[in-house]
Amino acid sequence: MSSTQTWVDALSTDDLPADDVTGIVVAGRDIAIYTVGGEVYATDNLCTHGHARLCDGFLDGHEIECPLHQGKFDVRSGQPACEPVTEPLRSYPVKIDGQRVYVQLDALSP
Repeated sequence: MSSTQTWVDALSTDDLPADDVTGIVVAGRDIAIYTVGGEVYATDNLCTHGHARLCDGFLDGHEIECPLHQGKFDVRSGQPACEPVTEPLRSYPVKIDGQRVYVQLDALSP
């Protein structure tokens, strides 16, 4: 099997939080969707350090703070911004088409 990229319809632009984070399940994956200054970003929703849901954390600019141990990630890239987190989050490309937000995910193909 090989992996290919596919755009998956995630949610309506009406459901985007203004300068905040929301958690959604897209194609069976727990994803965090962020809006910062009108831009939209997506990462895995689970902290790589404490396995807490980041949608329950605090968004400050481009950084999401984990609600469990206060580690931070840059939502644009998933890179750790401070300890105790050391492993990056997986981030996903996002596009908006009309009133829909799409997230690019890996899809397995035969």
